[in-house]
Amino acid sequence: MERGLRIIAAALLMAGLAACGGESAGPDIDEQAQVRLREILNKDPKLPEGFTARAQQPWKTPFAAGDRDCRAVLAPAEGRAPQRALTAQAAASYPGNALGETAGIGLARYSGEEAAWHIDDLGKALRSCHAVDTGAGTELRVQTRPVGGVGDEAVAGTLSGRLNGYPYALNVLLVREGDTLLSLVHTGMNQVDPRRTEQLAQSVLGMTRA
Repeated sequence: MERGLRIIAAALLMAGLAACGGESAGPDIDEQAQVRLREILNKDPKLPEGFTARAQQPWKTPFAAGDRDCRAVLAPAEGRAPQRALTAQAAASYPGNALGETAGIGLARYSGEEAAWHIDDLGKALRSCHAVDTGAGTELRVQTRPVGGVGDEAVAGTLSGRLNGYPYALNVLLVREGDTLLSLVHTGMNQVDPRRTEQLAQSVLGMTRA
């Protein structure tokens, strides 16, 4: 009886968080892990000052990234993490107080050692993503940047230039900690402080450890 009530409670929680939960994890879903990731992003998240604590719908890339490597780097923050050995995932976005500032966060868990393989693949994709040019007022150049002291492994880059003719910048930070992959995009006008991006990542990682 008690076990049945726990299962029902978990199902209700998942339903209540689904609106800001991102994509489903597929046939190998771990229900408890899925609930946990959605709780992290939706239940009073402890983010740096200036970001709303109310989770919004998962971030969506505001331009058509024609390059496969560029798409691969940005997709996990949308709630579309690499599928191989994926057991749970969730995604949400949080507006910041700076002009055009948004943080898009995706969390994914994997079985075995697959998280390490995926961060390696994503790092290669980031290094192969050089530019986004849609020919419609959107032209972004991509630069990788060093990052240290975040998780077990991390790769980072910045897309900067113009989006629909307006100044735009996007930091992307991909972090593996244990079996979990954190995918973070941090957007704004002109420039986005990479230190604030790393603060966001540390905050989310802290919530996953709690």
